Amino acid sequence: MKQTIRERSFWQESVAVRVLVITLSAFLYALNFKSFVAAGNLFPGGFAGMTRLIQRVAVVYLDVELPFSPINLMFNAIPAIISFKLIGKKFTLYSCLSIVLTSFFTDLIPSIDITEDILLVCVFGGMINGFSLSLCLLVRATSGGTDFIAIALSERKNIDAWNYILCGNVVMLVVAGLLFGWDTALYSIIFQFTSTQIIRLMDPDGRRSTLFIVTGRESAAGVCAVIQDTHHTATLIEGVGLYNGEPCVMVYSVVENSRVRAMAQQIRQADPKAFVNVVPTARVVGRFYRRPRD
Repeated sequence: MKQTIRERSFWQESVAVRVLVITLSAFLYALNFKSFVAAGNLFPGGFAGMTRLIQRVAVVYLDVELPFSPINLMFNAIPAIISFKLIGKKFTLYSCLSIVLTSFFTDLIPSIDITEDILLVCVFGGMINGFSLSLCLLVRATSGGTDFIAIALSERKNIDAWNYILCGNVVMLVVAGLLFGWDTALYSIIFQFTSTQIIRLMDPDGRRSTLFIVTGRESAAGVCAVIQDTHHTATLIEGVGLYNGEPCVMVYSVVENSRVRAMAQQIRQADPKAFVNVVPTARVVGRFYRRPRD
């Protein structure tokens, strides 16, 4: 089991791989920003959306074009300091790399016209936006801004904060609607909703599964060892199999969804006759082990 975990975590711990994925994520985000977002005059979520709002205000009301990088970096400064103290040093440094690269690519890439269909812009732009942000999460980093807040709430309060972030973005869009028209604001909500759902779908730390493992009493110790190696605990329930009338044990545990496949293989090695029922877990209340971000 330990070898399986090491093989799985190598691509998350390798500095070269993490930097490469973060660079790809930043490039996709910036490319989407200068194509779909620009084509629809949309406002993406978080501080990037606030930066774009300030740019639009400067152009429309002051006839001044402001660069993206300095405004975005300024917004992310305080959340980065908070993340450095509350979440982790490596996590924050990799996230800052993502913020700097995203800002640089956004100023570097020219505007690209892809389609004039605003609904296609909202849906596919939101999907690409969510995918690019999820790439950072897969290598245990983030694109910064409100993501720092969402991850801190998830780890400190054990709550799914992405929908709360979406609600905060709606407030920003109300301001955008008052200044630039409600059509743009309402289409931006579709864009942000699509992006948020992709992030929730791909976030490796946001999904959990409940395991109901039925095994023999003599194999229970080996099955429990597989679970304990993930730093999670389990509950043993004594029972009797109704099919054959033999005594058995049911092991109950909640683990990260990303670990289920490897654990199922290890459990089958410990007990080839084990019966494993995997149930999606919507919410966990109480203590639940989370792997450190660093």
